[in-house]
Amino acid sequence: MPAWSVVLPYYNETGYLRPTLESLFAQEFRDFRLILVDNASTDGSGKLARDIAAAHSGIETVQLYEDRPGKINALECGLAAVTTEFVTFCDADTFYPPHYLRRCAELFASSDAVAVMAMDVPADHEGQAAQRKRAKVMTVSRILSRQTHTGGFGQSFRTEVLRKAGGFSADIWPYVLEDHEVMQRVFKHGRSVYAPDLWCVPSTRRKDRTGVGWTTAEQLLYHLTPFALKDWFFYRFLARRFTARALDNTKLRQKSWDQH
Repeated sequence: MPAWSVVLPYYNETGYLRPTLESLFAQEFRDFRLILVDNASTDGSGKLARDIAAAHSGIETVQLYEDRPGKINALECGLAAVTTEFVTFCDADTFYPPHYLRRCAELFASSDAVAVMAMDVPADHEGQAAQRKRAKVMTVSRILSRQTHTGGFGQSFRTEVLRKAGGFSADIWPYVLEDHEVMQRVFKHGRSVYAPDLWCVPSTRRKDRTGVGWTTAEQLLYHLTPFALKDWFFYRFLARRFTARALDNTKLRQKSWDQH
């Protein structure tokens, strides 16, 4: 049995799915099972995913279908199929360098961390902007160690701990920003680690996230709120505000921000 599972949910991603999948099939570390979750795509993404997987028989690939709309439901479906000690979650519009999974495995093996976080960098991953991003994330993640400084495109977990924390569930958190909320629960069981050489390159299509995420003030309050009060922040404060703005986890399916 593989040591790792890679869960990739997708919804209408024909414009991005191929390079993402090709980057995963090109990983140096091969001891993983790829779990693809089609969240009721209508643009042919499911067939595209099956065709690409069929051309890469060296990696065991599981094709799942989740008809409940929303990324959290797709993540929950994917996690339910995981039988390995470690799991990483990927986004369908993101490039993962060949060393990505190998580095994740090394960081777990060399620490007691329950989560390993990858940072997002520009396509020129050795350029000045990428170097500044690495330095910023490494510094801030040490100072604010029980906060999240990356997105759902770059999160890996010890599977047992993620399940113990409740995993992904719309019953717990039915809104956007599920990547930050789930870490609030995971942090109650241990710490996360970052490394400057663990990175990926998400698509730049989401140039304006204001319609699908938190405001600058809400994000600032997240950073200023002590960990002991983070439950209040998410489940009393932010949940109420997201409800008022209709920011449930199906919001991203509208893709009004999509720029092909």
